[in-house]
Amino acid sequence: MNENRDKANKLFLIAGFFTGWFALITQLYLTIVNNQIPAIESIIRYFSYFTVQTNVMAVLCFTFLLLNFNQKEEAFYSKPKILAAIAVYISIVGIVYNLILRFTWQPKGLQLVVDELLHVFIPFLFLLYWLIFAPKKTLKWVNAFEWLMYPFAYLVLVLLSGSISGFYPYPFIDVNTIGYNKVILNSFYLLIVFLVLSLIFIWVGKLITNKKTPVTKVK
Repeated sequence: MNENRDKANKLFLIAGFFTGWFALITQLYLTIVNNQIPAIESIIRYFSYFTVQTNVMAVLCFTFLLLNFNQKEEAFYSKPKILAAIAVYISIVGIVYNLILRFTWQPKGLQLVVDELLHVFIPFLFLLYWLIFAPKKTLKWVNAFEWLMYPFAYLVLVLLSGSISGFYPYPFIDVNTIGYNKVILNSFYLLIVFLVLSLIFIWVGKLITNKKTPVTKVK
């Protein structure tokens, strides 16, 4: 049973490794060649997207878990709260894109393939991996508030850099178009979504852990 589980675990990691790096590298190439701006600026814009940053986290996690598959000691990337945090972030990527951003443009060809990998396949794959294989025993409710640090820092940095460059990666935080009041309100709503989803993930993690824990009968 454990051998079959290990094989399935490794297959998930291999799929995440190859599709993830393919999607990220290809998207970087497309960003550089399709933008009529200097390459260095294209690269900076590429890494300013929450989608890219979060997919990098997920793919690095897949990579380290695969390369150190037989390692028994817990490492940073294999800690329950780290895996759960990335699962929350990458789920937000899929949710926001498919509910809001998908209808704002029509990618074609290779861009369409990469787009689906980054916003659908990899988020779904990582979510499944977390549900099936990730340890969840030590998750705590306070983790939900700790996980807000990354999206909060991301929003602050994007707004600061945007005030200098004039570039905002997403329409719902585009100060040039909707103004600071609307952006701040949108950011607040987004952080609430992060918090609620984080609490749901912790609840699910505890539920799964409790189901796996054998009940000791008192005689």
